[in-house]
Amino acid sequence: MTLSRAMVLMAPGQPLQMVARLRPEPGAGEVLIEVEACGVCRTDLHVIDGELPSPKLPLVPGHEVVGRVAALGPDAPGDLVLGTRVGIPWLAWTCGRCRYCRAGQENLCDQARFTGYTADGGYAEHCVADGRYVLPLPAEADPVALAPLLCAGLIGYRTLSFAGDAKRIGIYGFGAAAHIICQIARHQGREIYAFVRPGDEAAADFARSLGAVWAGPSTVPPPEELDAALIFAPVGDLIPAALKAVRKGGRVVSGGIHMSDIPSFPYRDLWEERSIYSVANLTRQNGLDFFPLAEAAGVKTETTPYPLEDANRALDDLRTGRLQGAAVLVP
Repeated sequence: MTLSRAMVLMAPGQPLQMVARLRPEPGAGEVLIEVEACGVCRTDLHVIDGELPSPKLPLVPGHEVVGRVAALGPDAPGDLVLGTRVGIPWLAWTCGRCRYCRAGQENLCDQARFTGYTADGGYAEHCVADGRYVLPLPAEADPVALAPLLCAGLIGYRTLSFAGDAKRIGIYGFGAAAHIICQIARHQGREIYAFVRPGDEAAADFARSLGAVWAGPSTVPPPEELDAALIFAPVGDLIPAALKAVRKGGRVVSGGIHMSDIPSFPYRDLWEERSIYSVANLTRQNGLDFFPLAEAAGVKTETTPYPLEDANRALDDLRTGRLQGAAVLVP
């Protein structure tokens, strides 16, 4: 009998508890992962704080999981061998049969399962995953640096893709996703305008250090009209502000899974073919496309490591805005 530690959510709104549990065993098609690092994402806060409905309970949160294959279940994919480094992202399983799966939109599957929400995640020493949904990762890279790429990077990349060929891009909320996507966008030759919380000069300086051509408070307009705006902060008030900042025909893309209510705004701000998009989840193809691009762009993640047992402190630092970049748990 082998025990494995995990930080467990017993009920929404409660602190996570450290639990020594039986090491999970992989079932058919699954792999057991020995966790090297797991990023702490704002979506984890939404789950833990009860803002997302009906999580699996008890639940091990965490969906930015980096680790190595420690055991293979029956019929696990043949390209996975013991010791292979992989990442476990948010998308844990899809049905493969619904209209969305058949149309190449598995991110919208009606029966999808999500790591760290409806399936146990990586705030643990070990976790299991469907072998078809893990992503190959560089064997020699720093696992702490890789972890934020599995959600902040992937969702950020999908959000950026909705901006099309926009040249001037505004980013509202300069945290984990933004600091990765700023580097990708600069690699692609785009201009980044970073919007931060009023008074947060550290975040503005951070954005400038990553190549933003302008950084300032979200309460003021940018110095240039934007082609697109990406919103990573869960603040509904930013939607009308972003609409006013984009040009005619411009796009506003919300990359979050949860947001406070959007206030009413005059139709005039939306008129002239401006549009609002939301991003939901990700596809496996997003992962296969994103990681080579991140490597080509030389993306460097800004991380703060925490021991696994300090998960509650890491979550509180994220909740209160004390982080620059991303928190990462290390078992």
